[in-house]
Amino acid sequence: MDRVSLQEELKSNAYPGRGIVLGRTPDGRKAVAAYFIMGRSENSRNRIFVEEGEGIRTQAFDPAKLKDPSLIIYAPVRVLGNKTIVTNGDQTDTIYEGMDRQMTFEQTLRSREFEPDAPNYTPRISGIMHIENGKYNYAMSILKSNHKDPVSCCRYTFAYENPLAGEGHFIHTYQKDGDPLPSFEGEPKLVEMMDDMEAFTQMLWESLNEDNKVSLFVRYIDIATGAYESTIRNKNH
Repeated sequence: MDRVSLQEELKSNAYPGRGIVLGRTPDGRKAVAAYFIMGRSENSRNRIFVEEGEGIRTQAFDPAKLKDPSLIIYAPVRVLGNKTIVTNGDQTDTIYEGMDRQMTFEQTLRSREFEPDAPNYTPRISGIMHIENGKYNYAMSILKSNHKDPVSCCRYTFAYENPLAGEGHFIHTYQKDGDPLPSFEGEPKLVEMMDDMEAFTQMLWESLNEDNKVSLFVRYIDIATGAYESTIRNKNH
């Protein structure tokens, strides 16, 4: 698979929806996670990321304008021991609770499918990072309707053992803007990583469509020690 420019992927797509990037810095020392949300409706845009424990949660920026919280208020990032979970919905909790009972990442998601938001049937995208004894692996999942038919769910998991320095993978919910919104297709895209967290965060934030971007979370984890640093960008502040 050819590596693509993450910056160009974002700049050339006004509405990739929600996206997860997992990877490893060029110096090989840090595991990288990024998650962003975008919105077209007032309800979707009325959100911010806030820290919650070792993870984050979405929250209404203006509670008075919150209409339907069911698909927009959730914890995108949670930490379970040496595992970091990143998703675009409340399946974060499903994965956390299942893995806490020794289920695999794939097994935990068997009880879930795409979102019930007809006619889009937004895919559920999820990522898991595992760092232990100086070793780093990650996996990504997408659960999507079969050509927008709600009776059929397609389940794909992509696992990356000992990812190469400087490489990452990017998966997002929608191929592009549309009505209904076309679901992401194919494997996660191979993208380049950066050693500098602040520069990487700035590149992502500036590359997301100005009208549609809502919030961005980035975390760099030291593979040797497990120590991490994170940053949040919110359009509403």
